[in-house]
Amino acid sequence: MPFEKIPNSGERAFFKIGDKTLALFNVAAQFYAIDDSCPHQGASLFSGSLEGRVIQCCAHGLRFDLTNGCLVNSSLLKVATYPVEVIEDKVFIVMGCGENHE
Repeated sequence: MPFEKIPNSGERAFFKIGDKTLALFNVAAQFYAIDDSCPHQGASLFSGSLEGRVIQCCAHGLRFDLTNGCLVNSSLLKVATYPVEVIEDKVFIVMGCGENHE
């Protein structure tokens, strides 16, 4: 699904699609899409602190790798990630493929 609010490098955008809320991050011209809800207790990840490709939940400080959704240094807790494709200057978040979601 294409989006009009494409974040510039170092920025992020928030989307609501049906009953899902997603955060789209642009890190050094690479896009990453994740569920906005922390798998620990559901806090928003969109407003967390971003260091490189790691987002930190502002509620309890858990840190997730945007590349795979895993908790840093652990695979026990994971946020759902979605593939992002850029086609002719348009950004698409691929949903419903089931491969990268938990």
